[in-house]
Amino acid sequence: MRPLTDTLPKPLLRAGNQMLIEYHLHNLAQAGFLEIIINHAYLGHMIEAALGDGQRYSVHITYSKETSVLETAGGIANALPLLTNGAANQPFLVVNADIYVQMDYATLLPALKRLHSTPENDLAHLILVDNPPHHPAGDFFLANDRITTSGHATLTYSGIGAYHPILFNQVTPGVATKLSPLLRHAISAKKVTGEYFSGTWMDIGTPERLQWLDKQFSDKK
Repeated sequence: MRPLTDTLPKPLLRAGNQMLIEYHLHNLAQAGFLEIIINHAYLGHMIEAALGDGQRYSVHITYSKETSVLETAGGIANALPLLTNGAANQPFLVVNADIYVQMDYATLLPALKRLHSTPENDLAHLILVDNPPHHPAGDFFLANDRITTSGHATLTYSGIGAYHPILFNQVTPGVATKLSPLLRHAISAKKVTGEYFSGTWMDIGTPERLQWLDKQFSDKK
């Protein structure tokens, strides 16, 4: 996203009249997710200054700071005490801040409830979408509401998922750890469910994609 992110963290980039992360905060609040943990590293102080404690979004925001880049799983593991509020059996929702999606997050409440009651069976529930042009190979397959690593047509992981903390038991605190290997191990053990989302979703990974999204909002005015 450079040069846009040279002086501004990606979640604070604007499309339409809001910052990317604000769309998530409004949707999460509407769905009843009121305790929000924001994990940050690069220019994280700017995120804290922009969003504050979350009061104006009708949520309560707590920040988990990375002193070094920990990758996705490492960052989640670092934030676990906040995400679970100290409860070893408390699943949580993760949403990547650098995507745009028109999704009702309340639809994930049943998955969170299921992960809480049956961690011996499932450790994660992923939202999959159609493969975007920049990622034609996709990530996973979906068969009868279960994620697999083989099949007939791939789908892309959206960056939205419900997780049980047990999934991160083997992550060493403070060590950079990618999420994909953990997921693939759990998928091999048949412990990851999923669902297909056909609505509006976009990975905002380049200035051109951000510009395109911004234009969509402008055209609607």
